[in-house]
Amino acid sequence: MSDSYFKSEDLKKFGKITEFQKEMGGKFFEWYNNVFKGDTALTEREKCLIALAVSHTVQCPYCIDAYTSSCLEKGADEEQMMEAVHVAAAIKSGSSLVYGVQMMNHVNKLSM
Repeated sequence: MSDSYFKSEDLKKFGKITEFQKEMGGKFFEWYNNVFKGDTALTEREKCLIALAVSHTVQCPYCIDAYTSSCLEKGADEEQMMEAVHVAAAIKSGSSLVYGVQMMNHVNKLSM
């Protein structure tokens, strides 16, 4: 049986990061909670969809689990969630491909 480095139960321990650095951890949670608090320019549902998409680009299994749940709780459906993931994937792949211009510039420079 294999043991996973990422354990879903560890997500519940996230709040304990303040144990080793109370001041900064507290400031982080205050800011983090304010970001996601209430409908502002973005609805809570929209914030959760953005967070789900970003979670995939940074490849955080804890965030993916947390924001999948949050999206469902805020009324997002599976199609909206998957579309958000596709948007994130398109941006990530586009940002990788745009570096091709750097390669092309370098090839052109070396070919002169």
